Amino acid sequence: MRPIRPGDRGPAVTEIRTVLTGLDLLVPTAPGADEFDSHTERAVRAFQQSRGLSVDGRVGAETWRALDAARWRLGARTLYHAVPEPLTGEDVRSLQERLLEMGYDVGRADAIYGVRTSRAIAQFQREVGLTPDGSCGPHTMNALRRLGRKVVGGRPQWLRESDAIRQSGPTLVGRTVVIDPGHGGTDPGVVVPDGSLRWTEADLVYDLASRLEGRLAAAGVRVQLTRGPAQEDCLPDVDRTELANSLGADVFISLHVDEHVNPAAEGVATYHYGTDNGVTSATGERLAGLVQREIVARTGLRDCRTHAKAWDLLRLTRMPAVRVEVGYLTSPTDRARLVDPRFRDRVVEAVVAAVQRMYFPVERDVPTGSIDVSALRAVVAAGTVVD
Repeated sequence: MRPIRPGDRGPAVTEIRTVLTGLDLLVPTAPGADEFDSHTERAVRAFQQSRGLSVDGRVGAETWRALDAARWRLGARTLYHAVPEPLTGEDVRSLQERLLEMGYDVGRADAIYGVRTSRAIAQFQREVGLTPDGSCGPHTMNALRRLGRKVVGGRPQWLRESDAIRQSGPTLVGRTVVIDPGHGGTDPGVVVPDGSLRWTEADLVYDLASRLEGRLAAAGVRVQLTRGPAQEDCLPDVDRTELANSLGADVFISLHVDEHVNPAAEGVATYHYGTDNGVTSATGERLAGLVQREIVARTGLRDCRTHAKAWDLLRLTRMPAVRVEVGYLTSPTDRARLVDPRFRDRVVEAVVAAVQRMYFPVERDVPTGSIDVSALRAVVAAGTVVD
């Protein structure tokens, strides 16, 4: 869909304003107001900030889905596992976060009432003496309200995710990694003219992805890219996550470069799934930290740190997932680095080292920048595994 932006009018704008008013982000106006004015833009930005979305003041597909989900408050309707189209909404996310805080396994708080959420509710119902039907109606809601929180911030989920990583062992051989070169097709991403040249984000990140594919494959990893170098259409983020989930991927890595109106803006930032109340993908957060530190150490890019976001790309994937913004193409300093193939090789080595470190037990981790990626290839060639 074309983003709805300041200056637009119509029924869609009226609907946006209605939802924002219901969330107390916009002062009520006369019925029928259909202008996307400056007040609406500020309210949209506040909503995007609170939901961990990109804050641009426009309502694109992702913000529209979040607004639609925000209509529902926990307790306003009965929740159940619907097939084939599961129930989604802010009420589902609130329920999942509450269950995580109480120690139940719902997986990721993705706002989708799927099988794991239904099973967690059934387990809760059995423990409090209710019929374990896996649906959340008035009786189940009353039982949830009566019980206090057992833990805060999804600690049991952190233990489950960490234990799964530990049990899988330290080797990369046989793992599946999905690499997502951002944009592509009709969407070139950031475009910067440079004399007679024209640099595009889609081309640069595809080159990065191809190099990363080769390095990981040499280390014994099964690798899948979400797109080719010259496809016709840009694959939506939801489709990219569905591909990763269908492959049962162990890791998902999305590659991008950034832009800013200020050419002095530069550096690398890495994003993982997380919400505004502290619920996060623990393994995704750890992987993001490792990727960020390795890239900074091996390339000298400015450290713009790691950040929690609730983008579809991170929320809907069922494995540790990160999005890496490898420098600013609008920065002359970063651009000079990004267009250098040797620099892109260093970025790739950093990401491979970070993925390997994620599978090392915490007590056996190694210093940042110390892994020799070529040694991983030698281990595979010799027919042995890292231990």
